Parts: sequence; C-alpha cells; structure tokens
Amino acid sequence: MKIFIKSIDQGIWDAIVNEPYTHKHVDNKQVNKHWNLLIGEERRCAQYDCTTKNILTSSLDMNELFRVS
Repeated sequence: MKIFIKSIDQGIWDAIVNEPYTHKHVDNKQVNKHWNLLIGEERRCAQYDCTTKNILTSSLDMNELFRVS
C-alpha cells in the first residue's frame, strides 16, 4: 500500500504519516480550517487528505468499510 500511495504522489503519503494539513491554531488548540479559507499550497495539501481517505476506503471490502466507518 505504501508503494502504491507514494507512486500516486509523495504528498499523499505525507498526509497519512503526518497530521492533516487543514489545521489552524486558535487559543493554542488545533481546529480545522474551512475549505474556503485555504489558499494555494494549503488547498493542494488539503486535497491530499481527501485523496488519502479515498484510496484507503476504496481498498477495503464492504465488511471492513462498514466496520471502519
């Protein structure tokens, strides 16, 4: 799976290994930024998070998908 994901884009693998890219700090806490507030590189990296979830859930059979969901 690691090789497959890295072959699509290294940024997608980074999204799996590291925390999601869509965070901002408010009162010393991490909260999600709304998609409309993301610009340039942030938006591209946020798309990696979506792509990651798609790849991982697409690789599961229906029973595993329901269990994970």
